[in-house]
Amino acid sequence: MKTYSTTETVDAVIIGTGAGGAPLLARLAKAGLSVVALEAGTHWNPARDFATDEKSQEKLFWNDERLSAGNDPLPFGSNNSGTGVGGSTLHYTAYTPRAQPDDFQLHTDFGVGVDWPMGFDQIEPYYEEVEQFLGVSGPAVYPWGPARKRSYTLGPLPINGAGQLMERGCKELGIKTSAAANAALSAGYYQEGVGHRPACANRGFCQAGCNIGAKASMDVTYIPLAVHYGAEIRPECFVTQLVKSASGKISEVVYIHNGQEIRQRCRNVFLCAGTIETARLLLLNGLANSSGQVGRNVMAHPGLQIWGEFDEDVRPYKGIPGALISEDTHRPKDHNGGLVDFAGGYLLQSIGVMPVTYMTQMARGRGLWGQALKRAALAYNHVAGINILGDCLPYDHNYLELSDEKDIRGLPKPRIYFTNGENEKRMTAHADKLMRDIWTAAGAKNIWAFSRNAHVIGTCRMGNNPETAVVNANGQSFDIPNLYISDNSTFPSALSVNPALTIMAVALRTADRFLRNAGGNPLSAL
Repeated sequence: MKTYSTTETVDAVIIGTGAGGAPLLARLAKAGLSVVALEAGTHWNPARDFATDEKSQEKLFWNDERLSAGNDPLPFGSNNSGTGVGGSTLHYTAYTPRAQPDDFQLHTDFGVGVDWPMGFDQIEPYYEEVEQFLGVSGPAVYPWGPARKRSYTLGPLPINGAGQLMERGCKELGIKTSAAANAALSAGYYQEGVGHRPACANRGFCQAGCNIGAKASMDVTYIPLAVHYGAEIRPECFVTQLVKSASGKISEVVYIHNGQEIRQRCRNVFLCAGTIETARLLLLNGLANSSGQVGRNVMAHPGLQIWGEFDEDVRPYKGIPGALISEDTHRPKDHNGGLVDFAGGYLLQSIGVMPVTYMTQMARGRGLWGQALKRAALAYNHVAGINILGDCLPYDHNYLELSDEKDIRGLPKPRIYFTNGENEKRMTAHADKLMRDIWTAAGAKNIWAFSRNAHVIGTCRMGNNPETAVVNANGQSFDIPNLYISDNSTFPSALSVNPALTIMAVALRTADRFLRNAGGNPLSAL
């Protein structure tokens, strides 16, 4: 791997190596820029470090304490972010549906929320590029959204037990389903600049890190591509300061490595640390916040899960967790066929689950303990779940702030306030009834619900107005011209799909806009 001196002024420093940072890093390196990526976590070796064991998985979570507040306080750790080269893609489930065109214009369609400053047409080519590069497995014909210009690279992965049961229940109710798109290989795949990756073994512990590289986490896809083109990856480097020069631009990035403070000179900074850490770093440094919107507009997808027990031997730990999808509820009708009482919509997804995760959720969701918990636990191999992933509106009462409590580095811990609005409550109630009906039609018993929100989004909104947004449509700060943000903190709306694919697509667009506007010369951007 090529290395750069800290006394050298590199063209760009990228902070974070997840779905936002890694594709951007590869794009800039391929263009010939000198680029350094700083990652707070370890550079893991999948074959050595990713065991088929949930306790081992915990090292992949961002485990620094975050403070949760509000009526629906958000859990962190495994729920929303990761640590290590590859970020949260190390433990994501590889579920990669595209957003639909109307997802980007929620305010236009419903009069609430905020539209994106770009449309589906600007993101679609990048969706296609990411899918082809990662080797996304999916159906030949996908029933929802615009017709695809290119088919998925590989055919779909096998439908696991939960997916087969969901398909059965949906068929009884006339709900259309499809094999889902997953960034995990259904056959061996060769990527230029990366090498060969093997097919998924259906091990099912995707959230514990894929130990063979079949899942398209950033550490086995865009990161080796970036290194191939000359990027440097510096793991275990925690960024604490962004230093402005007299000109008002960022001139140095300060980080801690092995207890030592180090400074890296740079011409441009791309902040890709995720919704929480991106906003926290800006607030700690008092940067890019003339709008007062840094830390505001926190969103989290409604993610209600409905579980049931079946006579069939389901084995919920086997296969890709999100095997089956339905987007018939993308813009749903009410249960009598009329208009629903909420804006936006949601998707339905079958879910596999690892044993400790299931037992923990069941104990909380059903309030069981003692012998009752033991009896229910014995049914694990016969359980299956469905969940929703729905849009979430931005509210003034949902935000991130710096608390008075300090972390192990002496920095203020972030406190995140979150309360579901009436829109999210009504959406969840609609989905609750529908999913229970699906499981009843499929033959489930002992049906129960686990309420949750997934994927923390927002805090550094992109938009066209510097008074209401932190960055423009190209990801560039309105306040600091050589500061860019590329992660899900910039999403103006939550979208009714999992965010990873869109984060990657927007990251590539941000890189291309930067390179185009700089004329291929990063110096001209200053």
